[in-house]
Amino acid sequence: MARQLDEQIVGRYPVGQRLRVLDVGMGQGTQALRLARAGHQVTGLEQDATMLSVAREALAAEPEGIRGRVRFVEGDGRETGVHFLPGSFDVVLCHGVLMYIEEPDALLAGLARMLAPGGLLSLLVRNADALAMRPGLQSDWAATLAAFDTTAYTNRLGLDVRADRLSALTAALAGIGAPLHAWYGVRVFTDTAPDGAAVPEDVQTLLAAEERAGRTDPYRQVAALLHLCGVRG
Repeated sequence: MARQLDEQIVGRYPVGQRLRVLDVGMGQGTQALRLARAGHQVTGLEQDATMLSVAREALAAEPEGIRGRVRFVEGDGRETGVHFLPGSFDVVLCHGVLMYIEEPDALLAGLARMLAPGGLLSLLVRNADALAMRPGLQSDWAATLAAFDTTAYTNRLGLDVRADRLSALTAALAGIGAPLHAWYGVRVFTDTAPDGAAVPEDVQTLLAAEERAGRTDPYRQVAALLHLCGVRG
């Protein structure tokens, strides 16, 4: 996903331009810190105190120049308007958040308002059109049949969450003035890998295969996750 995001950023902005980035629901700050290392000014918004603490600890280990480009804010992603002015960011990330929001329309509209004209919105969501893939590959046939007719699922943390369909999100992005510009699949071949699995020796080849599949039909259509990029008009 990082390679996909970088592709979109490079395609929209001059090389070397320092962008204003907002990472909503940043978790432990992986993408926020990666983009700060690339020279961008990054604001991370996170409501979970534990995740925020992990991110701050990781930031403290970075060189001073990188620390100076990062700001963390404790808050709910549905309240971006409370913390920031409209049009304050060139890039807004919202990765792995929508599945926890029962009605995401207000959140999406708030994210779009944060974008400057021409700004990039990056979403990572669970693919509702492929919910049957994981149980099917694991030979759980009852769960496979049930997955065809729902957008609800239980994640690996044991939480009941929801997935999104590409068609519905395409319409939603158009409705908030940030129409879909590009989309990718994420975890096409590796979704059934167990948590904590050892990194394979040929990991670079694995990543190359995933990246190729993530941009190629029909493979990307059955990816576990979808990475959607909208552009503010």
